[in-house]
Amino acid sequence: QVQLVESGGGLVQAGGSLRLSCAASGRTFSSYSMGWFRQAPGKEREFVTTMSWGSGSAYYAESVKGRFTISRDNAKNTVYLQMSSLEPEDTAVYYCAASQTLASRLLRLSRTYDYWGQGTQVTVSS
Repeated sequence: QVQLVESGGGLVQAGGSLRLSCAASGRTFSSYSMGWFRQAPGKEREFVTTMSWGSGSAYYAESVKGRFTISRDNAKNTVYLQMSSLEPEDTAVYYCAASQTLASRLLRLSRTYDYWGQGTQVTVSS
């Protein structure tokens, strides 16, 4: 069982930056691929980024590539999402999620993840 708690959301102006954190419980954090998804009002949850636990490779949605960076600190059981050059379109509730899957093509799918945090709101004003 893994419990995930996100933090770091808030209100920021367009062009600004935020860093989200996701703290995980459990001793096997390093054996989980960690992903970030987001859901804007009236829209479906969408993939943002993920990091495979095996290779440490990171994958990004095209909409955030070059602006967002995922990283993890296994010693702290924490995964981070550094967001820069934020746009109003990035406004959403951001969720972190954990999966024991390694396959990168599957890690873009929300159904691949077994555990989810409660989400943290990110609002970008224009």
